[in-house]
Amino acid sequence: MDRFMENHHYATLFQPLELPCGTVLKNRIAKSAMSDSLGDGRGDPTDAQIRLYERWAEGGLAVSIIGEVQGNPNFAEKPGNLVLRSDSDLRRFQTLARRGSANRAQLWLQLGHAGAMAHPPISDPKGPSALDIPGLICSALTQDEVRALPSEFARTARLAKDLGFGGVQVHAAHGFLLSQFLSPLFNRRDDKHGGSIANRMRLLLEVVDEVRGAVGPGFPTAIKLNATDQLEGGFDKKDALAVIAALDGTGIDLIDISGGTYFPGARSASDSAGTGPYFLDFAERARPLTRKPLMATGGFKTLQHATDAVARGSVDMVGLARALVLDPTLPNGWRSGTKGAPKFPRFSDPPEGGITAWYTMRLTELGEDREPADSTELEASIREYEDRDSDRISTWNARFRARRVSRPKVRLRK
Repeated sequence: MDRFMENHHYATLFQPLELPCGTVLKNRIAKSAMSDSLGDGRGDPTDAQIRLYERWAEGGLAVSIIGEVQGNPNFAEKPGNLVLRSDSDLRRFQTLARRGSANRAQLWLQLGHAGAMAHPPISDPKGPSALDIPGLICSALTQDEVRALPSEFARTARLAKDLGFGGVQVHAAHGFLLSQFLSPLFNRRDDKHGGSIANRMRLLLEVVDEVRGAVGPGFPTAIKLNATDQLEGGFDKKDALAVIAALDGTGIDLIDISGGTYFPGARSASDSAGTGPYFLDFAERARPLTRKPLMATGGFKTLQHATDAVARGSVDMVGLARALVLDPTLPNGWRSGTKGAPKFPRFSDPPEGGITAWYTMRLTELGEDREPADSTELEASIREYEDRDSDRISTWNARFRARRVSRPKVRLRK
C-alpha cells in the first residue's frame, strides 16, 4: 500500500464492503445513477455508452449504476433511455455488462418507470392519480395496472441478472413513479396504495419483494430513495425515515439516499450551490433504523468529503456523479494520492436545465474518447442535447409504436 493509503482515515474509503447478499464491493465509491441519454433511440446500448461505463470501471470505482433502464417503453423518461425486455438487443446488453465490469467493478441497472413524468412525445404519462397542472398532465393508473407493476420490475431485474449485470437498483427517488406513490402531492388514491405512509409505501415494498424473489438471495438489489422531495406538502423526512425502517425487513442490500424531484419548476438538488454533501445529516438519522448499508448521493466533490462521511460512519458508501463526469479516473487518483478535487465549472445565470445539458453532452465526449471542450457556454450544449433527443423520438415511436408522435420541446432532466 502506498504512503498515502497508510493514513487510516483515507484508507477507509478503499476498504471492501460486503453487502447482505454476500457480494463484496472492492471499495466505497459508486458512480450514482444519471440519465446519460446515450441509448440509440430503440432502447439499446450504443458504442459510446458501452465505452463510457468501461472508462468508469477502469477508473477504479466499485460500482456504476446506469440510470433509468425501462422495462416498459410506454413510460420512459426520454428517448435516450435503455429498454430491457426479451426482444431487446441482448447481445449489446451483454457487451455493456461485460465491459462495464472491467477492473473488478460492478455494473448495476437502475430499474426505472417515469410514471406521471414520462416524456409525452414517446409515452402516455400515468401516475398514482390524475394531474392537470402547468407542465404536467397525466391520467391515473388503474388498480389492475398497479397490481402488474411489481412483476414488471421483477422481469427486468431477472433479465439483467441473466445477461451478466452485477446488480439492480430500484428507483424510488427524484419524482419518478415509485417516488410519486410515496408523495401525497402525486398520490391521492383512496385504495390500499394511497392515504397513510404505510399505504403509500405499499407498492414500493411489493416491488422490492418481487424483485428479490426473481433474482434470488445472492444478487445485489439496492434502492434509491429521497430523503425529501423538497416540495411543500410532499414526501418529507419523517415519511422517508418510516420507509427506511420498513426496508430493514426486506431483502434490500443498499439504500442510496438522495433528494429533490424533477417536478416542473422544482429546484434540482444537483444544481445546489452548496459546498458539501447534501444528505449526511439525514443518513445519520436513518442509521439507527436499519442494519442495511447506507449510501448518500449528492454534493461529494472532494476526497475529504468522501472519506469523512465513511470514516465517521454516516454512510457505508458515497455516490459520485458530476465529479466522475469531470474525471472518470478520480477513484484511482484518490487512492494513489495523485489527485485532489476535480475542477468544477462555474456557470453564470444558467437557464433551467442548462447545467444538466452541459454535463450530459460531456458524457458523450467521454464515451467517444474525445477530449472534453473547456467551454462553459451553455446554449450550444442545450441545442445539441435537445436536437439529439428530438431526432430519436421518431426512432423510438417506430420501434415501440407509441400512440403520440408530436414533437414538443424536450424537457430537460438530470
